[in-house]
Amino acid sequence: MPKLSDFAVSCVVDRQRLAEARALTAGIRLTDALIDYIVDIVRTTRQYPAIETGASTRAATMMASAARAYAAVNGRDFAIPDDVKFLALPLLRHRIVMTPASDIEGVTCDSVLRAIVDQTPAPR
Repeated sequence: MPKLSDFAVSCVVDRQRLAEARALTAGIRLTDALIDYIVDIVRTTRQYPAIETGASTRAATMMASAARAYAAVNGRDFAIPDDVKFLALPLLRHRIVMTPASDIEGVTCDSVLRAIVDQTPAPR
């Protein structure tokens, strides 16, 4: 069985510190309005004409977790719509399948996701 050292990789955080980071992230607040916003974005990917297969409900869960983590990294104990907007493309681009027609027409995944985020009303 290979060891971590076989790959020239070393630990930078121990299990205790990782558990603390997870607990901190889990404590980041998401308002109901922000959760609805995340759900609206993900749901729209399943209804958008240029998308053959939209993001799953798991994508919404991952987006909520990512928004919490991003808020924590930025020193906040609450997530904001801008966190979701920042994370939407990198988080969703591999979770959708574009239609063959959109590929032929040169419509990109990023342009569609950007349109979805831009058209989805964010909470205030």
